[in-house]
Amino acid sequence: MSTDNNPFAPAGAQYSANVSFGGSPDEPKGDLVKETTTQRFSADVIQESRNQVVLVDFWAPWCGPCKQLTPVLEKAVKAAGGRVKLVKMNIDDHPAVAGQLGIQSIPAVIAFKDGQPVDGFMGALPESKVNEFIDRVAGPGGAGAQIEAALAAATEALTAGDSQTAADIYQEILQAAPDTLAAIAGLAGLLIDAGQIDAARSVLETAPEDKRSDASIAGVSARIALAEQAEKLGDAGDLLRRLEADPKDHQARFDLAMLHNARGERTEAADCLLEIMKADRTWNDDGARKQLLQFFEAWGMTDEATLAARRKLSSLLFS
Repeated sequence: MSTDNNPFAPAGAQYSANVSFGGSPDEPKGDLVKETTTQRFSADVIQESRNQVVLVDFWAPWCGPCKQLTPVLEKAVKAAGGRVKLVKMNIDDHPAVAGQLGIQSIPAVIAFKDGQPVDGFMGALPESKVNEFIDRVAGPGGAGAQIEAALAAATEALTAGDSQTAADIYQEILQAAPDTLAAIAGLAGLLIDAGQIDAARSVLETAPEDKRSDASIAGVSARIALAEQAEKLGDAGDLLRRLEADPKDHQARFDLAMLHNARGERTEAADCLLEIMKADRTWNDDGARKQLLQFFEAWGMTDEATLAARRKLSSLLFS
């Protein structure tokens, strides 16, 4: 994403949150999987396992189950985002290490941590079991747990009114895990708050196509649509004068609701639309109610303004 005119470009020294993600996001994926030899085993496995968990795949060209397991292992390791590395050792060419470790059948996978073997399995496991194994040996410091902690830190920063730190955290998350919907929605929302609608839209477009119906993404999309609508409206003073002259000027009241929402005045925005509904449910093809539902989507189903306005709406519809 371009950072031109972006108030939340990475802040360098300003970034103070204690957030890290086990491997560099810029690390080439190929470095996560490599072949080793007897001579390189100490460096590739023993020494490297002091930095992160290393899985050693003992295999041979004639082994059918090995051919089934290897692509599953490689996929799982790459999907783990740097939590573990995979080192493959052909026991036909390099039998000494397997013999020293007592490997009697293949495929065999041994996990090394801090220079020592800590866990392992034999046979061709399905992908789900391989993922479980990686989660077990990677420990609680895995990428998923780190992302959750980072999202919590961003929420804490927002609660404290520190939008810059929250934005920095969201960008850090997205460098490590670009498909994290909460970070995409969070960063896009901050850009909307800053009036950077085009930048917010660019961030939102990075969400996977099949995840854009997620409530967090849909909510930010609705906010963008509302912000764009608000940009086309007139001055609030003009709208109030129109209503003083004609309280039945529903379009003026509708536009005022949009301006209230753009200013973050959610209760006032909802009340304007509810007032239209009280006066004329049929106005603009039930447009006030439809717009109120769009507000609910943009604000979030658990937002206090949503809950309060929904109660008022229910009383109006079912009383």
